[in-house]
Amino acid sequence: MTSLDSGFSRGRRWLRAHPLAFDAGLALGALACMVTGSFADPHGSPNGPTFGDRTPDGTSVLLMVLGAAALVLRRRDPLAVLAFTGGVALLELIADDRPAPVAMSAVIALYTVAARTDRPTTWRVGLLTMAVLTGAAMLFGPTPWYAQENLGVFAWTGMAAAAGDAVRSRRAFVDAIRERAERAERTRDEEARRRVAEERLRIARDLHDVVAHHIALVNVQAGVAAHVMDKRPDQAKEALAHVREASRSALNELRATVGLLRQSGDPEAPTEPAPGLAVLDELLATFRNAGLPVELARADEDADLPAAVDLAAYRIIQEALTNVQKHAGPDAKAEVSVVRVGRTVEITVLDNGVPQQAPPADTGGHGLLGMRERVTALGGRLTAAPRYGGGFRVQAILPVTAATARTGEDT
Repeated sequence: MTSLDSGFSRGRRWLRAHPLAFDAGLALGALACMVTGSFADPHGSPNGPTFGDRTPDGTSVLLMVLGAAALVLRRRDPLAVLAFTGGVALLELIADDRPAPVAMSAVIALYTVAARTDRPTTWRVGLLTMAVLTGAAMLFGPTPWYAQENLGVFAWTGMAAAAGDAVRSRRAFVDAIRERAERAERTRDEEARRRVAEERLRIARDLHDVVAHHIALVNVQAGVAAHVMDKRPDQAKEALAHVREASRSALNELRATVGLLRQSGDPEAPTEPAPGLAVLDELLATFRNAGLPVELARADEDADLPAAVDLAAYRIIQEALTNVQKHAGPDAKAEVSVVRVGRTVEITVLDNGVPQQAPPADTGGHGLLGMRERVTALGGRLTAAPRYGGGFRVQAILPVTAATARTGEDT
């Protein structure tokens, strides 16, 4: 049974790959049916139809051969084949007192037109074919107009049109489903690529923030230690302790960030939560230990921020203060404020650095760009510009609505 099914499947695939061979076989089958039907007489005896009491003449045989041969080209030009087979059938109905079933070729051609064109064309052509062939059978046939043979022509042409239209509708429905499935697959692939790109950008921003912040602290403390090593060894030891602490913090954050790239279920993957405003005091302490005076003003103690907003606020403050430490000069001071205003949280970082300061974006780094990407991803707004009289001002306004929370969870 399995071998039979396999052979049947191979045969179907071969016929689909060779439609002309299928149509040639269909034409031979139609010719055989028409020739066989031409020997049957529906009214051969009082008891019913008989077979073999009549034989088709040469004209009928020629018309049957022509009608069947035209079916070989039914896919290439369905309307032309229908017109030809309909004309052959009409000629047989008019010219022969006992017409052979040449109309079968027209029925097959009508089915092809309905299956391969649109519904309006099927309606117009189908009604015309039904009317012409049925009218010719009623007017020129040897039987009364209400005879079953005449009604059979009407029924067969109508069923051919209906069956072809049903096949066309089903094929269109299947094609539409397949197209929607392919479109959904493409959409899923594009969404997956978009999420991968967003995740790569997020990890790149985190790595930049971690490295820039901690390496800047290490650089400052190492410079202090080298400067006071000979004259004040106690202060040098303290600076080196800060270097060690900053290095340890950098390694921990790098391990947590890189751990996101590991497979799920990895026992070595870190489980520490992402930093946020809850550890803001610890962040500011690292800058103060590095010699940057920082003042903090907060009015958000009771605010419950989404994870994405909390992380973005922390990273913006971290990057802004790192830029202050790197670009504002040795005597700079910084002020940080975190204020919850309605459905937004405002992050502001001010410094009184050197008057002729260039924006961080002009230095070739990615700090300001990373801050803008974070804020834009959350639907917020970022302004960063020099202050009048010296210094720099960075302000980020982040929405804390439910939509923002869902965005943060998705990314």
